[in-house]
Amino acid sequence: MQETILRAWKNPIADRPVRAWLFTVARNLVVDQARARKSRPQETGDEALAVIPADDELDKAVESWAIADALASLRPDHREVLLAVYYGGQSVKEAAESLGIPPGTVKSRTYYALRALKLALEERGLAP
Repeated sequence: MQETILRAWKNPIADRPVRAWLFTVARNLVVDQARARKSRPQETGDEALAVIPADDELDKAVESWAIADALASLRPDHREVLLAVYYGGQSVKEAAESLGIPPGTVKSRTYYALRALKLALEERGLAP
């Protein structure tokens, strides 16, 4: 009904019978709407929406890609220390043994790797 009135307002109808024209416009709108409904695929319900990840999951995925990209931009020795200590959950002593470097080197590389990672994340707009 609103679309019919809107079309009557947009198109002056002084030279034709108003009532018949309004009925024709309303009928054509109903037919167009029915045809449009038939041309679209049938709605499936909420099951299809369950497959699509939620917004927060998409944000997490994009953020993890950016973090992986920032880690990839680090020097290899910095990256391997961060992966051992933070992602591997190793202590400084364990990381030193697995990487074959002194514990003091693990500590200093971790410090400088974190600074470089923070800078890389800031460049990508992720660090506070």
